Amino acid sequence: MKKVKQIFHFEPFSQKQRMVLNWWCDNSPVKNQNGIIADGAIRSGKTICMSLSFVFWAMERFCGQNFGMCGKTIGSFRRNVFFWLKIMLCSRGYHVADHRSDNLVIITKSNVTNYFYIFGGKDERSQDLIQGITLAGVFFDEVALMPESFVNQATGRCSVAGSKYWFNCNPEGPYHWFKLNWIYKSTGYLGKQKTAEIRKKSVKGIQNLGLKDILYLHFTMEDNLSLSEDIKIRYHSMYTGVFFKRYILGLWAMAEGVIYDMFDIQKHVVCGDIQTKGPYYVSCDYGIQNATVFLLWHKEKSGNWICSREYYYSGKEEGNQKTDVEYADDLEKWLEDIKPVKIVIDPSAASFIIELKKRGYFIKKAENNVLDGIRYVASLLNEGKILIHESCVHTIKEFASYIWDTKAAEHGEDKPIKQRDHCLDALRYMCYTVIRKHTVNTPNKAVTSALEKSSYWR
Repeated sequence: MKKVKQIFHFEPFSQKQRMVLNWWCDNSPVKNQNGIIADGAIRSGKTICMSLSFVFWAMERFCGQNFGMCGKTIGSFRRNVFFWLKIMLCSRGYHVADHRSDNLVIITKSNVTNYFYIFGGKDERSQDLIQGITLAGVFFDEVALMPESFVNQATGRCSVAGSKYWFNCNPEGPYHWFKLNWIYKSTGYLGKQKTAEIRKKSVKGIQNLGLKDILYLHFTMEDNLSLSEDIKIRYHSMYTGVFFKRYILGLWAMAEGVIYDMFDIQKHVVCGDIQTKGPYYVSCDYGIQNATVFLLWHKEKSGNWICSREYYYSGKEEGNQKTDVEYADDLEKWLEDIKPVKIVIDPSAASFIIELKKRGYFIKKAENNVLDGIRYVASLLNEGKILIHESCVHTIKEFASYIWDTKAAEHGEDKPIKQRDHCLDALRYMCYTVIRKHTVNTPNKAVTSALEKSSYWR
């Protein structure tokens, strides 16, 4: 069978996308800038033009040099950026050799070859992975999700003459380190009043108020000409509150108030008898002194997921802590004759996991990324894809008391206050570990038409 070669179809580029593609060229008035920042709304066309321009610049200006390409994780960078970047480059006549074991991509065209290393910047330890290498440039996708130490280490590796930095992200909070130490400095926004406010509210503040020679571009969905009006409306309906401000309006907005402000009892709570059919899942938040929660889930024909049953026991409130064996006994009684496909549980509950495995239950360790999980739960609530039965009284109550930590937000951190959150932790485990895997979209391998169809290349 003849293999179908993957090619990429572009709609015409917007003016802002063209600026990203051309800012480093010889006839550009900003060619001497040290780098570029592109922030703003989701689906605004930032990533495609940034990644493509980064490689074009590297191949035009250097030969035989090392470059860095960074995502929050190596896996997320490969899925969200490199998959499409490889198709685009191959369509333009580049040869792309992916050495996955070394996370090295070797790109060649004509007599020019350069080496692109993929790094993940998920936590403070990530800076160790990039030490020692000399780079001619570095591209950060979703830089606001990376620790400052990693970004500082990576930019510090760019010691080759003519090296530049490339930053791409969706907004976070207004006191996030990247907003303070890169965007403010690149825009010259720091007046006396703002400087005093930032120094007061930021943990680190700004040590050097000198401007950075960085080109700053802010994107909205209108800068992505490939989006139809229907798609824009759909994305507008997916978010409310702080997530709407950040992902749709593209603002660096404060996380404050109730986290799931889109939760509506009339919309999200199911009353009366419901007909349940398997397969069933249980999500669990396990506590010693804190509450232990079990939630029972099943999927409807409509595609919505329903939390139909709740178990809640707090040793602190009841004055009597239960053992792993007692909790496992309670689980069996609570389930009655139901055999769940998986029990989704925080990996830290090691002893309880052992007890459940002894009893023949299949365990799925929960994906416990709090912020990513909260974002995903919020999108499911906005779209009405998860429902809660009225009998789950503790879960329903927690939606009203699950709030952002405003003190942490003033220091550039997004995190919930750790109180009355056990049911919503269990709910988040289910959504981000199971439901997300059931609904995740794989990349479209039937990409139609070729790069040359874009007016940019004519």
